[in-house]
Amino acid sequence: MELRQLEHFVAVAEEANFTRAAARLHVVQSAVSTTIKNLERELGTPLLERTTKRVLLTDAGAALLPRAHAALNAAREAADAVAEVRGGLRGTLRLGTMNTVGLIDFPALLSEFHRRHPGVLLQTSAAASGSQGLIDALLERRLDLAFVSLPGPHSTGITLTDLVTSVLDLVVPADHPLAKRRTVPITELAGLDFVDFPVSYGIRTVADQAFAAASVTRRVALEITDVPTGVAYVRNGLGVALLPRPALAKAEDVATLTIDDADLDWPFSLAVPSERTPSRAARALIAITPQFLIWPPGATRESSPSSTTT
Repeated sequence: MELRQLEHFVAVAEEANFTRAAARLHVVQSAVSTTIKNLERELGTPLLERTTKRVLLTDAGAALLPRAHAALNAAREAADAVAEVRGGLRGTLRLGTMNTVGLIDFPALLSEFHRRHPGVLLQTSAAASGSQGLIDALLERRLDLAFVSLPGPHSTGITLTDLVTSVLDLVVPADHPLAKRRTVPITELAGLDFVDFPVSYGIRTVADQAFAAASVTRRVALEITDVPTGVAYVRNGLGVALLPRPALAKAEDVATLTIDDADLDWPFSLAVPSERTPSRAARALIAITPQFLIWPPGATRESSPSSTTT
């Protein structure tokens, strides 16, 4: 049994699809199919059940999967130990990102990491489904670590390190009846049309929790996936929005108000899978991340980064 066979098996099991697994491994699909067939022949039993729509694990495949993970993790740790003796890090680090609205200088962080560890290939990706999509990718072992926002209860199997918190302010058009005010209670926002993120995004979760706590009904008329679009929608009279204060410093033709009686803290954290030890490359990036955090108005630094395992 070879590590390459286990790597291909794990990829197919997690992707539930040979085509996606091949793309993830950067090999042709026929190579993945051949490798899996050879592994099944060596073990004397089918590991995967092929259907027209997806690939499922057999009982034998389900038994092998956690042990394949353990073997690949052990091999990675062994390679890390050798690299440490040789004086340099090697391998690939898969990093998930989100729209951080100025809370971290990502280009500077990645540049400094590459300068220190040129032998590590950095692969960055964003999830269209927000922080929850990044968490799913971590749990499915498609990412090694990710920057996320997870207010409230979290998925099991994830360790969070809190980095910085920003407050959400209310953004209204410049000619809105509330535009002349500096603060507003959350109860006065009932009946307004909101522009907000999808439910899997941290900003949306913070807002939904605040309105639920106040027993105020809220209507989301439009959904967005980035802050500038939200500001533009508000500016054009399509609704009001709750957006991170640091992103609003240069917003034009809108007014911002503080909601003075609600918890609208939006957390920014670093997430890693809790069931496996981060690689040396991942630990190296985690170690330098605090140097590149930004604390603009409306953001507060955690007094000391704390980790929470869920």
